[in-house]
Amino acid sequence: MTTAVERCPDWYCVKQVTADIAQIEEPLVHELLRANIWHVRGRDRDLVVDAGLGVVSLREQLPTLLEHEPVLVVTHAHLDHVGAAHEFDDRRMHASSRIDGTLAASLRGPELARLMGQDWTLPDLLIDELPTPGYDVDGYAIAAAPMTSTLAEGDVIDLGDRQLRVLHLPGHTPGSICLHDEAGGALFSGDVIYDDVLLDELSESDISDYLATMRRLRTLPVRVVYPGHGAPFGGERMQEIIDTYIASRDSPGCAQ
Repeated sequence: MTTAVERCPDWYCVKQVTADIAQIEEPLVHELLRANIWHVRGRDRDLVVDAGLGVVSLREQLPTLLEHEPVLVVTHAHLDHVGAAHEFDDRRMHASSRIDGTLAASLRGPELARLMGQDWTLPDLLIDELPTPGYDVDGYAIAAAPMTSTLAEGDVIDLGDRQLRVLHLPGHTPGSICLHDEAGGALFSGDVIYDDVLLDELSESDISDYLATMRRLRTLPVRVVYPGHGAPFGGERMQEIIDTYIASRDSPGCAQ
């Protein structure tokens, strides 16, 4: 992996982590919702993995991201991963995921916790600054973005010089997927695995499914993980996260 080169337009921060992979973040967003957008440049086609909060238009602020008509793969349908999905013409996700205009979404912390059915203690506002003067925080919503193609276990996203296989790995949500570059050992993991506390008690989560997912992930040859939140990490760290999760959940007295 090369040293990250960072540039930050008004809202988005772009880090070029390898010659053909860029990590795009929204640094002014609360850590709960500060999700990654991954841009993978291919010989024949570009890939974008996930689409952020949608507070600011990707097309307007990062026009080069969409200039080659990339395929968008949505790893799961939570607000911090699908906000700008409607800006893409080619949108692919698992059949269990829906971006239909009814997703739980708010930039107000207490309201989002209520919509998600959680008792989280969150600040009133989940962004540090307004993107534009007079921005209507309470008007924020996720635009409908129906899938143009359904992704299922074993499907392949072919970029010409890189092929990524779809892995259906439920637990965080029923429709959670990862993309595995088998030749390069890379895994674009969404919220299936990242280097922090894994959320497995949301209303649609299933701990038994998550345990099965973790055990399956542990068998994969992975050199580097490009997660839904936070920095990339190596395969050894992935194994540690998996083992910690399994030990915490696969024990007597643990609710599943």
